[in-house]
Amino acid sequence: MKISVQEEEKEKLSFTLSKASTSFANLVRRFAMSQVPTFAIDKVTFYENSSTMFDDYLAHRIGLLPLKAGSSVRDDEDVMFSLDVSGPAMIYSSALKSTVDKVKVATDNMPLLRLLENQNLRLEAKAISGIGRKHAKWQAGLCAYEIVGEDEFKFQVESFMQHSPWEMLNTTADILSKKCADMSKELKTLKKAAK
Repeated sequence: MKISVQEEEKEKLSFTLSKASTSFANLVRRFAMSQVPTFAIDKVTFYENSSTMFDDYLAHRIGLLPLKAGSSVRDDEDVMFSLDVSGPAMIYSSALKSTVDKVKVATDNMPLLRLLENQNLRLEAKAISGIGRKHAKWQAGLCAYEIVGEDEFKFQVESFMQHSPWEMLNTTADILSKKCADMSKELKTLKKAAK
């Protein structure tokens, strides 16, 4: 197996995977999009919302904001965010304040809502770790390939800003390796039990 990088940007990576099967290339693609864990806001509690947007719509919008988490943050950790803004104001993603320094919104300038005079928004939100297979808000990015030869595939990886494309692929490789090791261990246990 051989990998050669064609193009690299901050959130995008193009590379060619050679000497691999179609089934393996598809496995990498699927796991990169559905198995890489990320943090996302899962629950929003509104204490005040006098804006023109319903709580449910706003909670959905906040839930889709990409969150960056440092490597020291545990996957089983809950992270709380708070927001308290009075109008007139344009609310951007940067208004969400995290209780954990290592977990924050991936970009500060995503518009959430405009508040008019005398409108207020006050809420708390809980972020948890999840995977794209469960819900799109936990999807780390997109991964696609085209077949360019009998055993050669040109990949395009685009991150949604939670991880770099390299982190997405390294985590994918780690997950695949662990699943294979777990399967091997289980098979050895079954073989011993059958004797």
